Amino acid sequence: MNWTFEQIDGPYGGVTEGPAWDGDGLLFTHIDAAQILRFDPATGLSSVYREGTNRANGLMLDSEGSLYACEGGARRVVKYESDSSVTILSDHFLGDSFNIPNDLAIDLRGSIWFTDPYYEGSGGDWSLTRDKMELTHESVYRIDPQDNAPNKVERVTFDTTRPNGILFSLDHRTLYVAQSGRELSELRQLRAYPVNGDGSLGEMSVLHDFGANRGIDGMCLDTEGNIVATAGWRQGGPGPSIYVFAPSGDIVERHDVPVDRPTNCTFGDEDLSTLYVTTIEGYLFRVRTDRQGRLHYP
Repeated sequence: MNWTFEQIDGPYGGVTEGPAWDGDGLLFTHIDAAQILRFDPATGLSSVYREGTNRANGLMLDSEGSLYACEGGARRVVKYESDSSVTILSDHFLGDSFNIPNDLAIDLRGSIWFTDPYYEGSGGDWSLTRDKMELTHESVYRIDPQDNAPNKVERVTFDTTRPNGILFSLDHRTLYVAQSGRELSELRQLRAYPVNGDGSLGEMSVLHDFGANRGIDGMCLDTEGNIVATAGWRQGGPGPSIYVFAPSGDIVERHDVPVDRPTNCTFGDEDLSTLYVTTIEGYLFRVRTDRQGRLHYP
């Protein structure tokens, strides 16, 4: 099936990211404006859903429809409450501020897993150089919410540099992590980590290596367990793309995206068969597919 991408919003002149389907519309972040926008398919229009988000990037809804975000500019992971207040889930590890939290996933027990790379500039002007890093590593973490006690935060990767997109397999026994370096000396890989019973991760395997070309930014899952991912750029390789990877890492499909550097994607619409795609330059696209998304909510 050939995919025909339809531009439905933008460009905003700044990065759009974090698409999350809320059951009737699409939430997505405009990082540079510190806003969450909501696209309504019924009207074809987007409106401001939330402001003052501290350059929020990745979004995710839990099984009850509560919205979580990585607020990169404030170096924290938060929950947006129904009364418009913000609950800070965590903003430090062992006394040091996080780098620039990027993307997140929620497991079946309600723990929040997130990536914490340091991409220069992505947190705002303060982050243009790496001298503001307090941690000596760029890792994946798991936040275990606690009743009447501070949340427990565990570091779960010890071999990542600039981890980006994050996603669970259908059975939640595998964690997929996009290792997405910017420099030629850094790795750009789709990795799979077995999830142990205690919440730790086993030894990773590389499902796909992008070599010198731009690797995965964001990704989502379909009901067959395939990984649908945004990757690529016009500087090299096959160009800006949506990849569909089998759980083995084999490329099932690749579709050209009409603008450069797609950033993230998720399924939406009533049948969860429309893929929504955000980009570096602030576009929002959608495309009808022959696949159906597996979402945590709804």
